[in-house]
Amino acid sequence: MQVRGDEYAEFAAARAGHLYRAACLLTAGDTHLAEDLVQETLGRLYLRWGRVSRAENPAAYAQTVLTRTFLAQRRRRSSTERATDVLPETAGTDGDTTLRLTLLEALARLPAKDRAVVVLRYWEDRSVQETADAMNTSSAAVRTRCSRALARLRELLGEDLAEYAAT
Repeated sequence: MQVRGDEYAEFAAARAGHLYRAACLLTAGDTHLAEDLVQETLGRLYLRWGRVSRAENPAAYAQTVLTRTFLAQRRRRSSTERATDVLPETAGTDGDTTLRLTLLEALARLPAKDRAVVVLRYWEDRSVQETADAMNTSSAAVRTRCSRALARLRELLGEDLAEYAAT
């Protein structure tokens, strides 16, 4: 039992940062919700760690659990509740924060499933079939949703993206 716990703790420590970054993208920058999603994901993985540790790719399994947890949470009515509308102070100015904030704002305007497709396909660099498996849908639905989501992002970002990318 101790070995199982140690293996899980090692896995969780190694993957938590990546899961958190993906969760931040899925939640369009809501760090508190992202932390909740990661905790929920890690809790679910712990309960099934015996099976997860024998999986071919436990990291992909964890990402799938994160995505499905996010989508399930978005379906609940309480998912729209917010403790406050004031964002916390942000840390330093590493990178191009204006571009990052613009992209996060555009992602926030996408429906949850479209956002999940964009994150899985372009942030996680997953194939269409892997994305379909993670979202429990068909590959045709992923291609359609991806096409529509990218068109919506282009519409939302318009010329702004070229302006930010040039600087």
